[in-house]
Amino acid sequence: MKTRAAILWEVNTPWSVEEITLDPPKEGEVMIKLVGSGLCHSDDHLLTGDMVMPSEVQAELGIEQMPCIGGHEGAGEIVEVGPGVTNLEVGDHVVLGFIPSCGNCSKCAQGLQNLCEMGQFLLAGRQVSDLTARHHSADGTDLGIMCCIGTFGEYTVCNQASAIKIDKDIPLDKAALVGCGVTTGWGSANYAAEVKPGETVVVVGNGGIGMNAIQGAKMAGAERIIAVDINERKHELAQQFGATHTASSVQEALPMIMEMTQGKMAEKAIITIGVGSGEIIQDTMALIGTNGRCVHTSVAPILEQDVKLSLFELTLFQKQLVGSIFGSANPRYDIPRLLDMYQNGTLMLDELVTNTYALDDINDGYQAMRDGDNIRGMVMYDHAA
Repeated sequence: MKTRAAILWEVNTPWSVEEITLDPPKEGEVMIKLVGSGLCHSDDHLLTGDMVMPSEVQAELGIEQMPCIGGHEGAGEIVEVGPGVTNLEVGDHVVLGFIPSCGNCSKCAQGLQNLCEMGQFLLAGRQVSDLTARHHSADGTDLGIMCCIGTFGEYTVCNQASAIKIDKDIPLDKAALVGCGVTTGWGSANYAAEVKPGETVVVVGNGGIGMNAIQGAKMAGAERIIAVDINERKHELAQQFGATHTASSVQEALPMIMEMTQGKMAEKAIITIGVGSGEIIQDTMALIGTNGRCVHTSVAPILEQDVKLSLFELTLFQKQLVGSIFGSANPRYDIPRLLDMYQNGTLMLDELVTNTYALDDINDGYQAMRDGDNIRGMVMYDHAA
């Protein structure tokens, strides 16, 4: 079938909205009519090259990341199923989890669906079933898809492992948000950081993921939540999501936390800045006290290796530095669970979307993200109206 999608042909070029050809689903795959897609920073990491593997590594693995259809935060309706699909049917509403979860591998069996062995194909840009393409440009070029799903298209084909069935009474535009940003932020507080009632929590970086880390910490019972962001326009919004204090830098937050905790410092810190950097690690670690935990959820450039960290302090104060993907959450358990929370009024989703855009205006949406104007922008497709 013919449809439209936003393609990244080369690093550091704009998204190009074009007509594409979409093949029908093969074994274990489904075709989805998408309502829209969140504009997450990770797709901008693809554009800037931060998430692009070196060419020699791509050659060794036998893949090409470019050209690629972006998008990994979407929801929609199943319109076709391929052979062997057993748990989904035409008409089902689904959220696309940016990490596939097969339910059968050793990690899924341990309850670590965010580390499903299918995740090794996230940057390969092809179908996880056979590593071939279902998306093609007008001239027949095979197109990759971000995180095996490619939600910057009006329709997509993906493996059933990426599609999570939800109730039909949940608005699909809101459901799309839990495919990445909401679950990643909320899970970073509740699972990776294990925030407990009465604790002091610092969230560094208050974009789409950071705001959800804030509301996740609030829901976990944190007594104090310090939202740190260089963009002061986000301070008021952070308070709406549960922040009790704000600061414009980690350095500004340090004396504030020292005073409010009588020198004990915070129990938890969560780093959710747009582009991860080793420079910020030690400064953030200084905000947590003895036996404190710092969670790094940000995506850093793929070749970033330098980190500033006091190993003396790490040992003597028994501090913890941990990484987290998808907030250490389980897609098939937590996505429906969070949508239940939204329906009963305990999880804020409506307030996250700052602006919506037509697919043709996707580059405007990303510029607004870079300028700090959006908490979460969304591309909405014409057939969703």
